[in-house]
Formats: sequence, C-alpha cells, structure tokens
Amino acid sequence: MSEYKIVNLKEVEDQAPNFGLSPDLEARFARVALDAELIGLTYQRLAPNFQVPWGHTHKTQEEVFVVIGGSMRVKVGDEIKELGPWDAIRVAKETPRGFEAGPEGAEVIAIGAPGGPGDAEMIDDYWEQ
Repeated sequence: MSEYKIVNLKEVEDQAPNFGLSPDLEARFARVALDAELIGLTYQRLAPNFQVPWGHTHKTQEEVFVVIGGSMRVKVGDEIKELGPWDAIRVAKETPRGFEAGPEGAEVIAIGAPGGPGDAEMIDDYWEQ
C-alpha cells in the first residue's frame, strides 16, 4: 500500500443505481478507491425532500455525518434532528439512523471506522416506526 492516495469523490462509482435510488440519491463509497484499511468515506447527495426508505445500524462501526451543503433531517433512535451546512453528527454503532433531505437537497460526507462490507444492518420502513 502506498503512503497516500488522492481520489476525486465525484469520480468514484455511484452505487445508488444498484439500490434503485437514482437519481434521488447519489452514493459514492470511497474506501476501496482510497485503499483505506481502517476507515470508510462516502459522499452522498440527496435530492430535495428525498427520504432514504430505510434506516440502519452497524455491528462494529460508529459513523460521523457532515452536511456540506443544503440541509437534512436525521432520525437517530426515536429522535429527529435538523442539520445544516457544516453540522456534524456522530452516531454509535448500535443506534439506528435514517436520513431525509431538506427542501434544497443535501450533500453529506460520511466517515466510519472500523467496519467494512457486511457491517450494516438495514431497518425497513424506519421512518414509520
């Protein structure tokens, strides 16, 4: 592994079409592209008022989400929090979380560690619970 690697996040393959969520969601998971061993990094763009239809937890990975543009609502457990530009929220691995963009949409950077593929546990209909 090299000492560093530079990647343009907008050039990482968008995985949202694989979940049937494009064009309302753009999800670019950069861990592999960056050759990262101990940290994950994702760029997400949510269309205006788009609600991700599920929530999730993790087995081992805590996460930090940073809103870099627009606004969003985050459902954490039973609470709903409003986030705007440069707000960051850390979520413990076992805490359910779900996301909904504000009226102008949202751009988000997600950072997580440790973990990797297979660490997430999905929660269907999370916003209705």
